[in-house]
Amino acid sequence: MLKNLERHWNIIDFAISSMLRRKTKNLSLTLLYTLIIFVIASLIFFVQSIKHEAASLLTESPDIIVQRLMAGRHDLIPTAYMEKVAGIRGVSDVTPRLWGYYYDPVFGANYTVMAHDDDKTTNGQIAVGQGVARNQRINEGDLITLRSAGGHPLLMTISRVMPQQSELVSADLLLMSAADFRTMFNFPPDAATDLAITVANQRELVTIAGKIAEILPDTRPILKSEILRTYDSIFDWRGGMMVIILAMAIIAFVIFAWDKASGLSAEERREIGILKSIGWETSDILFLKFWEGIVVSLTAFLFGTILAYGHVFIFSAPLLAQAMKGWSVLYPEFHLTPQIDVYQLSILFFLTVLPYTVATIIPSWLAATVDADTAMRS
Repeated sequence: MLKNLERHWNIIDFAISSMLRRKTKNLSLTLLYTLIIFVIASLIFFVQSIKHEAASLLTESPDIIVQRLMAGRHDLIPTAYMEKVAGIRGVSDVTPRLWGYYYDPVFGANYTVMAHDDDKTTNGQIAVGQGVARNQRINEGDLITLRSAGGHPLLMTISRVMPQQSELVSADLLLMSAADFRTMFNFPPDAATDLAITVANQRELVTIAGKIAEILPDTRPILKSEILRTYDSIFDWRGGMMVIILAMAIIAFVIFAWDKASGLSAEERREIGILKSIGWETSDILFLKFWEGIVVSLTAFLFGTILAYGHVFIFSAPLLAQAMKGWSVLYPEFHLTPQIDVYQLSILFFLTVLPYTVATIIPSWLAATVDADTAMRS
């Protein structure tokens, strides 16, 4: 037992020495390997975390959103529809929502404007998101000038800047009273942007949505689960597009690994021949090459994964954020909560570490089965 352990340790020690003799080749391979792992792992971490953030935020969204359609497009919904929806059994609350978009020609940014009547939002005052505050360099107590739908200036006082913790959804948000919202957009008093529905029994969501569509055929009920699936599809699509863009780099690595598997260099063949001539068995040589392959592939996987973790969760993925979040003047600044998909990382491990390790063993086995004298002369 001890003799076998000592023998295996000597083989591992020789494997390390052999790799150090070809350090330039092994270092370049490890760096390339690490880069591929880093990029793919960064995509996995970023997509999973942004999907988790979206799901967490949607937990506070209405169970059903009812929009009115006109010629297939979103239109204002009459507040009289609230009574019809509230009469459906199982609906516990119906709330009209006022929201829209405002383009700032000075800063070239689109803001999301929302009406919200509470103790913190009064007429003449407005709450702004962190992105708006950074873009316009304003703070609490300052004045902000907006232009109403009639072309008249609307001067408002900033009551508060929304906290950074909510920046993922509030970076471009302007929050004002319902009266100011209707004044700014010349909004009809008997209409809303959409209706937010709260359902007592979550198992009845589909049934109630069907009843709403039947009673109000010009409306479209949207379930919370449908919104979540839409976000998942968007981020999966963007992540897939990034993978396609990086496909050339991945293909280059596959070609490199295949070249490694296609045969050994003359120096490596001579080394195997010398080892066989001094009494090494074929199993010893395969064990040696296994450790050489596992050291390179496992080192690259670990370093690539660690670098990807730091890139996404410490530095907020600066290399991927713009491509994944899309184009915008106002980018939210936020730190993602670490979300690691063990299943996807396991697939990445098996698709990168195992193939390369096998690719080092097969040609070594072919060379080890050849006569030692022939191997040294090749």
